[in-house]
Amino acid sequence: MRIGELATLVGVSTRTVRHYHHQGLLPEPERLANGYREYRLRDAVVLARVRRLTELGLSLEEIRDVLADERGRDLREVLAELDADLARQQEAIGARRARLTALLAQGELDPDSTVSPELAALLRDLPTEGSAFGQFDRDLITVFDAGADQADRASFAELFRALPEETTGGGAREIYRKLDELAGADPADPRVGALAAELAAYLPEEIASAMVASVDDPETGQWLATMTRELSAAQVEVFRALVTRLRDRGPC
Repeated sequence: MRIGELATLVGVSTRTVRHYHHQGLLPEPERLANGYREYRLRDAVVLARVRRLTELGLSLEEIRDVLADERGRDLREVLAELDADLARQQEAIGARRARLTALLAQGELDPDSTVSPELAALLRDLPTEGSAFGQFDRDLITVFDAGADQADRASFAELFRALPEETTGGGAREIYRKLDELAGADPADPRVGALAAELAAYLPEEIASAMVASVDDPETGQWLATMTRELSAAQVEVFRALVTRLRDRGPC
């Protein structure tokens, strides 16, 4: 039979048949004197196998390995790996749909509503209204949320739960206000050291240790470099002085 007849018999296109020839999945058949390929039933069997395996989700490389072993010793292993991969995908899809259901159940949605559940509550509690630094803090957390995995997000949220009550809500609002006031100040302004000392006194050991460790880590220490690019010199100096104080304080 000709290539068109073979393709129709198996239910694929002639372009697919040629592609499988190119990939080495379907052996080239004998050619007649006029140059046309002459396919046999055996070619249709191989092509049907390839089609069934692609429908199961195997890659062409995996199919090539399976077809290389006529006894199918590798097929069970390949199919088991595929099944495990599909199970992981199904679990991930289920988690995403559950998240979408929770989002759609909310009364109002905004772009920050799509952050992870671990950090959504933290963003909701930040008193950032009217504060330039508060918005910067919110942006940092949003970017962290996008690049972190679930375990890192959970750890980050847990750190903030360790904050004493006086540093959340009104306390955080007051800190944001003081940082906003330093936007145009000189780094040597006495308010810089005073605010660094205030922050150091409030921060619990868990957050202090994490902050110092993150500055020394190339992967997590980018927050201070980001501040240097985005904030005023006096605001950045507050956090440099804070890290110095925390280092000098050492573990409690």
